[in-house]
Amino acid sequence: MVIGLLQFDPIEYLVLGPLRVSPHGIATAVGFLAGARLLLATTRERGIDDEVIQRMLYRGAIGALIGARLAYAVNHWSDFSDDLLSVLAVWKGGISLFGGIAGGVLAAVPVMRSERLRFWRLMDAVAPGLALGILIGRVGDLVVGDHLGKPTDFVLGFTCTGADSASPCVAPVGSGVHMPALYDLVSAGGLLVALLMLRRRKRWDGFLIIFAAGWYGAGRFLEDFYRIDDTVLLGLSGSQLTALILVTASTAWLAFVRRTPKLDTAPDAPETAETGQRSS
Repeated sequence: MVIGLLQFDPIEYLVLGPLRVSPHGIATAVGFLAGARLLLATTRERGIDDEVIQRMLYRGAIGALIGARLAYAVNHWSDFSDDLLSVLAVWKGGISLFGGIAGGVLAAVPVMRSERLRFWRLMDAVAPGLALGILIGRVGDLVVGDHLGKPTDFVLGFTCTGADSASPCVAPVGSGVHMPALYDLVSAGGLLVALLMLRRRKRWDGFLIIFAAGWYGAGRFLEDFYRIDDTVLLGLSGSQLTALILVTASTAWLAFVRRTPKLDTAPDAPETAETGQRSS
């Protein structure tokens, strides 16, 4: 019998009167708010008005929900091909972290443009909060028993107890399975520490977010081998293909280009390097 380090009965829902609330949803919301607080601490130092950031966060939250669901539907198209309207049933579960990040960023770009904020400089400020949000969100995954992976005798494997969980435990009761959510939590925690240390030194705009993309992408690419997920190409899942693109592009940029990408949201109103405010 394998005795995993983590052995508990997952909690899929908390019953609050007539409501059933998912701990995963709570953790996701807390992670978003914690990441937003970390972002605001940085943007205040740069003289960017809180109201501007709050508008970005509001739009980003909506965009993240849409992007996360759409990306999941694309990666699991066979689950929705017979009933396209089921894509809208977000409450039944099924979201993509990469899709959520992309959707959130795209939704916030119009505010960046209207306020003439530098895209890469602002994304560098976002990076630590993003890592913090992922870390807290993965705590929710662990509580509900989501993303339970392939059978393992690894000491950090989760011991299947037979209790209900957000994803099925594919091994017999008493045997272990991988917990990719735990691996992702550790990766996000390491990334958060690295980003907080790296941002102490002035670097070219975009360095932190590109570094974060490479680090997190590498972690997701590796840990997804232990997940039970649909593969779409060359035996890789949609998330792995996305992660591979991120790792390749970010590593090449950090190793060979080493400067701020030309794409920006405020080409006509550069910010001062010290405060991040628009120059007059």
